[in-house]
Amino acid sequence: MSIRPIVRYPDLRLTQPAADVTVFDDALRALADDLRDTMHAAPGIGITAPHIGALLRVVVLDLGDGAKTYVNPEITWASPEMIMHQEGSVSMPGVNDDIQRHARIRISYQDLDGNAQEEESDGLRAVCHQHEIDQLNGMFWIQRLSRLKRERLIKRFEKLSRA
Repeated sequence: MSIRPIVRYPDLRLTQPAADVTVFDDALRALADDLRDTMHAAPGIGITAPHIGALLRVVVLDLGDGAKTYVNPEITWASPEMIMHQEGSVSMPGVNDDIQRHARIRISYQDLDGNAQEEESDGLRAVCHQHEIDQLNGMFWIQRLSRLKRERLIKRFEKLSRA
């Protein structure tokens, strides 16, 4: 278990789709442990393997109820109701903006042993699932903003990074 360096925006690895995990072994468990430790140190509530440079479909979330790992997560259903929620990223610290997301979703995923799982979520957990699955698909969260909002946010981040 160790804290790994976080890939920072505008690193191109943040816009590349992650590969499915096919081997469920001690190396995968070690990666999940590193993700958890790195996320807590950031600090953050969600992180993906691409955030530390590993292009694999692994997500760790901790919304105050203990860290949970999702391997190969996919959205299988999304409610028509939408909500706005303020989002940010460990790869772009110090900036955030409101993003529209589905209010409720259902995901399928595998646990660290490769067992198929399903989970329904709403509110913040649903937002986090959608945000991190976007990241695994190569869509960095700011791509969901209008061009004008995205450009302003990038300028703000660049200014913070220089300070």
